Amino acid sequence: MTQYRFITPKRRGKWYDSLRDAQAFACRIGAGFLDAAGTFVAYRGTILEMRQKAAV
Repeated sequence: MTQYRFITPKRRGKWYDSLRDAQAFACRIGAGFLDAAGTFVAYRGTILEMRQKAAV
């Protein structure tokens, strides 16, 4: 399973199991926001990081 988080030059977000969740909480670290149409808009310098969740 792929996990997602956003990184800004000064902060790192939590890992989320869905891209939509990571986008929805990105405003907490100043990585971006969801506009009125629900489209994610990232701020300059924001990086999307992905990783494979380890199988347990």
